[in-house]
Amino acid sequence: MASREPLTVGKNHSDCWSRVRDRLLDEYGEATFNSWLKNIELDEINGTHVNMSLPTKFLRDWVINNYANRIRQIWCLEDPSVQSIDIHVKEATSEPAATPATLSRANGAAPPMRVKVADTGVDKFDAQDNLSSQLDPRFTFENFVVGKSNELAHAAARRVAEARDNIPFNPLYLYGGVGLGKTHLMHSIGHAISVNCPHKKVLYLSAEKFMYRFIRALRYKDTMNFKDQFRSVDVLMIDDVQFIAGKESTQEEFFHTFNALVDQNHQIIISGDRSPTDLEGMEERMRSRLGWGLVADIHPTDYELRLGILQSKVEQASISIEPRILEFLAHRITSNVRELEGALNRVLAYSDLVGRDVTLESTQEVLRDLLRANDRRITIEEIQKRVAEHFNIRMSDMHSARRARAVARPRQVAMYLAKQLTSRSLPEIGRKFGGRDHTTVMHAVRKIDELREGDVSLSEDIDLLKRMLEN
Repeated sequence: MASREPLTVGKNHSDCWSRVRDRLLDEYGEATFNSWLKNIELDEINGTHVNMSLPTKFLRDWVINNYANRIRQIWCLEDPSVQSIDIHVKEATSEPAATPATLSRANGAAPPMRVKVADTGVDKFDAQDNLSSQLDPRFTFENFVVGKSNELAHAAARRVAEARDNIPFNPLYLYGGVGLGKTHLMHSIGHAISVNCPHKKVLYLSAEKFMYRFIRALRYKDTMNFKDQFRSVDVLMIDDVQFIAGKESTQEEFFHTFNALVDQNHQIIISGDRSPTDLEGMEERMRSRLGWGLVADIHPTDYELRLGILQSKVEQASISIEPRILEFLAHRITSNVRELEGALNRVLAYSDLVGRDVTLESTQEVLRDLLRANDRRITIEEIQKRVAEHFNIRMSDMHSARRARAVARPRQVAMYLAKQLTSRSLPEIGRKFGGRDHTTVMHAVRKIDELREGDVSLSEDIDLLKRMLEN
């Protein structure tokens, strides 16, 4: 069928775009919408293809990397005939050759990016697909900054990536909090293997996508093909394995896939947000297998590592920025690397959009909300981890129903500290402790207050934990 001529944007298309914008505003909130999505313009619709534009290359690249897939999905919901979208720079010829905005894509002007709608048929894949179609080219060993908090995980990832026939650790299990580099290391391993051993079949995907494909295989009665595809790869990488906790059928299939690959001496690399022993909702046999090889923890970053990451980012993008600004960001944004990079991107985007130099004053103004949130950001998860380590109990005991005093007292201490050191409400704290009622938290706070008056040892323990958490 011949393609239709480009359509000028009529009332129906404008109405559809207006509904897409409304949904984006609802999903992402006013601050994010105004920063990144507000300036998107609908240019034309050519048959099943939508053309949109943004005023700068930086905005275009940021939207493509972070929001394009969701924009495409919403377009399809509003107009099922849409098959793809293009996002381009409206006046690309007038864009300067090098600006601070080149942080996202430093090498020249990238062409418009087309986001294709997924096939509506059975979601199959070819395990021999080129890795470059699945891995983020930004995540390599060359641009991974190593520090004390991640040196073990980095060294283990390097060893696995460089191994030829003898597998050093199987599985390699990486765990740590959000935005600390787990996914970066997994992508780096994939890129390195594709260079060192191009004959190897390597597959990277999230645990969510593994479950999704397994469910589709069940739905279309195609489980044998699913099993053959996953069990024929040489290297399987599963990200965020905690997602399948509590999903019994998916765990069962993953368990058998795991065993089949290990029996064939094929490499498995897995990441999670906590250690295998602390994965709630995961079967004991699965937790045991996840801990078979090497378990490498990635700790929260220290100041030196955060500063190194920022310096690496600006060097890669050939951006000139005052060292004291990078030092300021490294001191103040301590939550995770993802938020640190996001803060730098915000500062540079502001400079590019309003045409002003990056100064310490402008940085403080642009990041006012983020800096305020980081001034005293102690999470309940961090409190639970510190208390569990101090009293030598498992992290999972913080959420369990066990009432033994050796477990219940540390749990009450953690609830007490959560009330003292965070701004979370009592119901929110209760939910973080295995879905307990807010009255349980109130009782724990009162109980610890009473015990501190007569138990000097407990009082000293709590004071020590508070100092550790606040520093």
